[in-house]
Amino acid sequence: MFFRRFSRRARGVTIIELIVFMMIMGVAAAGIIGVINLSNSQSAEPLRRKQALMIAEALMEEVQLARFSFCTPADPNADTVANQAACAFPVQIGARAAGATRPYGNVAEYATVAGTPQSTFANADGVDIDINGRPLGVDSSGNTMGRASLAPISSTVTLNYVGALGPAGATVASGTAALNALQITIVTTYGTGANDFVRLDGYRTRYAPNLVP
Repeated sequence: MFFRRFSRRARGVTIIELIVFMMIMGVAAAGIIGVINLSNSQSAEPLRRKQALMIAEALMEEVQLARFSFCTPADPNADTVANQAACAFPVQIGARAAGATRPYGNVAEYATVAGTPQSTFANADGVDIDINGRPLGVDSSGNTMGRASLAPISSTVTLNYVGALGPAGATVASGTAALNALQITIVTTYGTGANDFVRLDGYRTRYAPNLVP
């Protein structure tokens, strides 16, 4: 009769080896879960920033598309004057027509004073609205579009006089007496952090100074 002898190596893993294996896998799993949690906690930040950027771009377009004439529509010679000095009612920052609503007829109407950020796009409750008077992200039935309200997102507009815009020898300057160009700054804030905002800067010149609303 023959007896078959088995080596001790042929036996299964020891309890110590199993414990070491479990410890290694536990540490690895904890690291992976930590990375996943960090990714999930930060995933809303890029989305909110993209929403703020889209809002800022839309508001900048609204302001830049407004007319930029020498005179206000109340001036009888608004469509014939050759410069701002010839206007009986010249366009000035802050000279907003009584009862005017967005979209305003003139770029300069989007602020009441130069160089100061203003919440021109907010309603009486401090909530930013679109040109139809609805809060951002709300449909015609008053329902919130998407998964989150856009109410916490707010924007300001600043109109600044331009000292010298353009190449040497052909610069365009502006001031209260000759409002030939404006710098438009839109700042859209989407959070409470120091850097939770986007800023856009644009310019507008008088390329059609006699085109009144």
